[in-house]
Amino acid sequence: MEAVPGLEALMDAAWPAADREDCGGWELRAASGVTQRANSVWPRQPGADPNAQLAALRDARLWYRDRRQPLIFQVFDDPRSAPLNALLDTEGFTRQSETLVLVRAGGRPAPGSARGVELSTEPSDEWLQLWWSVDGRGDEPALDVARGILTGCPSLYALVRDADGAPAAVGRLALPLAEPGSARWGGLYCMATRPDARRRGYAARVLHALLGEGTRRDLAGYWLLVTAANTGAQELYARAGFEESGRYLYRQERPKRHLTGC
Repeated sequence: MEAVPGLEALMDAAWPAADREDCGGWELRAASGVTQRANSVWPRQPGADPNAQLAALRDARLWYRDRRQPLIFQVFDDPRSAPLNALLDTEGFTRQSETLVLVRAGGRPAPGSARGVELSTEPSDEWLQLWWSVDGRGDEPALDVARGILTGCPSLYALVRDADGAPAAVGRLALPLAEPGSARWGGLYCMATRPDARRRGYAARVLHALLGEGTRRDLAGYWLLVTAANTGAQELYARAGFEESGRYLYRQERPKRHLTGC
């Protein structure tokens, strides 16, 4: 499927970092270290001039050093980003967390059942606790930061319970505002199932409920992000009509070793 125009900007709006600064076409983002996405450089304009890129790289190093955070880039694997990827290779940045961007057109019914799925416009404590127990990294203050990221974009939150009434799976449909005259797209995030409740169809019910709500809102389409290693989730999304549109990597600067006086 063809790339969605403006998708990188939609992804940024769907997972917003409160601390950010433009640096020569690179968006520097920080959120107290909570999630790579909110604490990485988005090269909105990757550039091709080596001198300009080196100057921006120097500024980015200082910006993240002031925040005592590692320098990480979220870089798409496409010809536009090739010069930047080459520079980061030269500078010794790692390649990690390869992620697929999957998209699906709107305007058609979501297959499957959404039976019993609860929907809300705010993440409940139950929703947050299940998602954080599966995907979270950190303590309660980190969870508070994550809550701020989630609620920084209009969204719908889905939760389904098991036979005993305990939360079994959750998901989020981010609904960033579209540019005037542009069609509105939705982003599926935070798809998480309790480990002992997996392979029982809960995630599919959450997915179908969110797609159904998107259809009711006349969304033009959807995107979601899944790691290249997560083949099980990719199968679920393929059955729901998602196709790969692109992919990106996180590029992290290796820590420098300092000689001691010993």
